[in-house]
Amino acid sequence: MTMLLDVRGLRAFYGSTQALFGIDLTVAAGGITTIIGANGAGKTTTLRAICGTIRTMGEVFLSGVQIDRRATEDRIRQGIGHVPDGRGTFTDLTVEENLRLGAWIRRDAAGIARDLDRVFGYFPRLRERRGQMAGTLSGGEQQMLAISRALMSGPRLLLLDEPSFGLAPLVVAEIFEIMRRINEVEGIALLLVEQNAALALELADTAVLIESGRVVLSGSAALLRNDDSVRRAYLGN
Repeated sequence: MTMLLDVRGLRAFYGSTQALFGIDLTVAAGGITTIIGANGAGKTTTLRAICGTIRTMGEVFLSGVQIDRRATEDRIRQGIGHVPDGRGTFTDLTVEENLRLGAWIRRDAAGIARDLDRVFGYFPRLRERRGQMAGTLSGGEQQMLAISRALMSGPRLLLLDEPSFGLAPLVVAEIFEIMRRINEVEGIALLLVEQNAALALELADTAVLIESGRVVLSGSAALLRNDDSVRRAYLGN
């Protein structure tokens, strides 16, 4: 199995406060890894640390290339796309303008046009609303836009932070099915942070359980689904 992302001994800080204490995790090329844990465990911080938007120590490799000393924009150029918590939609721009901002690192106009059609194929509602102000979209449509915007950078690895947050169950099911298709059809690897542990473990191949900024359990998603302590604490059974 070829590793796309390899994180070793990752520590992260908000000012003088340390939030991560030596996180190790991997994501296989074309695979899906989920990070689960309670609120405040360090899940969002892990994604931010991989993207380089907070101060870190430790090593991060993408396809064997060390990127932990590179600026965030360089990590995006290397193939990391980030769908942040809260979606990060530019509400005073149209849907299409948001999507074109996602392709800001690119200069291939024909490729950008093809990828616009590609994301509209995954999310037809965005095509219907391409000229609509993003701030007027529903919560589910804004999440679709956030995912699509990240795809426009041409990532090999997509980091997704709580994509189900605040959404109705039917919308969540639709978005997760599309994420599965993106993974299967495009071969884009996913690193998923998700409070709905049952849903995340159903989608993922491998899983990491974080508590207080430390990895306490990792392995196949099936292993964590069947672990009694995980079931009691995070799956409600």
